[in-house]
Amino acid sequence: MMFAVSMTFIDQTIVAIAAPSVISELGLSSSGMQWVINAYLLALAAFFALGGRLADLWGPRRVVVAGSLVFVVSSVLCGCVPTGDYALAWLIVFRSVQGLGAALLFPAALAVVVAVFPIERRGRALALFFGLTGALTAVGPLLGGWLTAWTWRAIFWINVPVAIVALILIVLARISDRRRDEPLDIAGALLIAAGMGLSVLGFQQAAAWGWSSVATWACIVGGLAILYVFCRYELRTRHPLINLAVFRDRAFAVDMLVLFFAMLAFVPLFFFASVYAQVSLSASPNQAALYLLYFFVGFAIASQWGGRILDKQGARPALRIGCVVGAVGFALWAGKLTDLSMHDQWPYAALAGAGIGFILAPASTDAVNRAIGASYGEVTGITQTVRNYAASVGLAVFGTVLTHTMTDNVEDTLRARQVPSGVEHSVAREVAEAVTGNADARTPSGDSPAATAMRDAMSDIRMDFAEANQWVFYGMAIALAIGYLCALRHPGRRGPSTADEKPPESGHR
Repeated sequence: MMFAVSMTFIDQTIVAIAAPSVISELGLSSSGMQWVINAYLLALAAFFALGGRLADLWGPRRVVVAGSLVFVVSSVLCGCVPTGDYALAWLIVFRSVQGLGAALLFPAALAVVVAVFPIERRGRALALFFGLTGALTAVGPLLGGWLTAWTWRAIFWINVPVAIVALILIVLARISDRRRDEPLDIAGALLIAAGMGLSVLGFQQAAAWGWSSVATWACIVGGLAILYVFCRYELRTRHPLINLAVFRDRAFAVDMLVLFFAMLAFVPLFFFASVYAQVSLSASPNQAALYLLYFFVGFAIASQWGGRILDKQGARPALRIGCVVGAVGFALWAGKLTDLSMHDQWPYAALAGAGIGFILAPASTDAVNRAIGASYGEVTGITQTVRNYAASVGLAVFGTVLTHTMTDNVEDTLRARQVPSGVEHSVAREVAEAVTGNADARTPSGDSPAATAMRDAMSDIRMDFAEANQWVFYGMAIALAIGYLCALRHPGRRGPSTADEKPPESGHR
């Protein structure tokens, strides 16, 4: 199962590294490329609940196989995108289908792992699962930098051999399915997909449309209204897509809140840190990947430690420690960004990673342990929906903060260089969008005002970008501080007894 889901984790970060090459060859805009990245996360957030429910109804093995096939076929089609007018639409569509495949694959794979291990051993087992699969997210930038040197299309084609090996391992494992003879809540699936999709659309487009735009708030408020209708519908239907009664467990609700605030920082970090490394530190894509490895050293170590704390003491200590360590790590890391030294930042990057590592596996595992009727697929669907919705919101909100702060900083830089006051804002906006949407430190060519301004003030703009990123990283620290306040409400170790659980079937290996 770890091998099967490795594709989905690698794909969360590999595209960001290849973004400059994709933009250059296909002639995409920076905002269009952001949509290519966000489309994957948007589909994940919209369809995870459906994937978790299908794992319960059809059996996790069937859904893992189906998700793997959808994912790998769409990966091949992403790599075969034609140049021309249809390139952007092609990539967005098949990146969305990739997200659908991942949304089917991950909850089902996690349900298989959960069913195999008894509750007293589950914390350490899932710490290994989340630790290794989460660390594979760091492979994305490394692999992306190497493959992009050949062709950026290979970042999608690499999923083909991985999927083949995963399917072979699934056959060899002889996983038997446990199905539920219940109807699928199609109306609920449509409502949650529409609500998630519309609200995330509003967050993602806030940077382009502006927070004062009617369209921005129409999407956000409209999406949240649909989600409210979804909740009311689920409470009335006999076989709901999501059994909302699980949120009556205070520990489960706290787990979801802590996961939400932690994920506001976790996935967006890959994009912002990789762009920062390439723009402000003038790093190559491979060097940017190594920069992210500092974060994952702390993450990998703490995730194993957090799993042991969960097995011995429950989730509450791990969540509190993780939120504090993460908040301190991100705050200290933010303070070091303007030093423009990769070497000086590694202790704080590792500390921030350790904070997330303490949180991720214990919060997810504790939530699964509180599954109603051992509906592991359904509950993992809920946890992954929360995680990916938070990631989409984090990318949108922090992206807006970065662009606006960068625009203000560049305006000051241009004003100091006596650029005419009538054009400084428009030029600053062009420069900010070019830098924040394109992870590339090369000096621009051309004679446009934006290109000329960037050439003349490139060193100052690198510092402007580092200062703008400080606000993003401080925002991540604040998110984890809020997570700590939520963790204080966790009631402590109390989960279903082993008698409440259904024993794993003998066919599992």
